[in-house]
Amino acid sequence: MNQVVARFQNGQTLKGLTNDFFPAKEAFHISPAGTTVSAKPIEVKVAELKALCFVRSLEGDPQHHKTNEFPPITPAAGRKVEVTFRDGEVLLGTTQGYQPSRPGFFVVPADPLSNNERCYVVAAAAKAVRCL
Repeated sequence: MNQVVARFQNGQTLKGLTNDFFPAKEAFHISPAGTTVSAKPIEVKVAELKALCFVRSLEGDPQHHKTNEFPPITPAAGRKVEVTFRDGEVLLGTTQGYQPSRPGFFVVPADPLSNNERCYVVAAAAKAVRCL
């Protein structure tokens, strides 16, 4: 099971667990945080998402101050990209699979202390993707 935070294009978020997300599928399921094991998972349509973040913790670290900068010492693995979402949010990170023709791609955030280990960015939710 993967801990995830689903960020929707309409601004909503859904935190929980998933074990059936695959980039090529149109939908997957999330068992919301705080529900019982027997509770029915929620179906999530990938087309409605902005991004699906695979996280270290569903609670996050309220003391952490997000940074959109690459660490100066550690070399980046993959291509550096800047993703600007349609709502104005900017995500800086690295990718090994960005192709404009694909419906989405994974980004590892530049901030090594981010709660997000990696994010699947839905290409339709991005206003611009710039290789750095």
